[in-house]
Amino acid sequence: MLPTIKALIIQLSRLPGIGERTATRLAYTLLKWKKDDVANLANSLLSLQENIRTCRICNAYSEEEICPICSSKERNHELLCIVETPHIVDLIEGAGNYNGIYHVLGGSISPIEGIRAEDLNMNFLEQRIIREGISEVIIATNLSIKGETTAKYLFSMLKNRNVKITRLARGLPVGSDLEYFDGQTIAFALEKRNEIK
Repeated sequence: MLPTIKALIIQLSRLPGIGERTATRLAYTLLKWKKDDVANLANSLLSLQENIRTCRICNAYSEEEICPICSSKERNHELLCIVETPHIVDLIEGAGNYNGIYHVLGGSISPIEGIRAEDLNMNFLEQRIIREGISEVIIATNLSIKGETTAKYLFSMLKNRNVKITRLARGLPVGSDLEYFDGQTIAFALEKRNEIK
């Protein structure tokens, strides 16, 4: 195999869900593309690094210092959905039935991986709930061991605050990641969320 193709396969296989076989197919597909199309792809990838940042309020991805959701006067700023990653914000928004705001933790608690609560965006969360007058918090972490550990930590951190704490409905399969669900499933889970007591 030519070194240039092999180098591209190695880079493509670093993407989540892309094994060597899929990376190889992608590399050979890209070889068939017109030069302009490859340049557009390369420019889009570079643009991600240059133009995307995290919102200084919620930690979701944004092209501005404050994301459109946090700056919107149309949103319910008393309803806060806590998610692990910025990608989940897009999934919930795609469901179309949530009008609150978000708080992105930037991961989940995982003692095995050395990720503690202090490593996540949690201290700012407590301050934010007080400062912004949040009345309900929806914990929308994954239904995996790490997600459940994070949800329990959040509940213990927030239970003495004057805030209603809810969790997505349990119709979602245990051990699964939210990013694999369609908008309708997420919409149902949001609608049927349960209060944590």
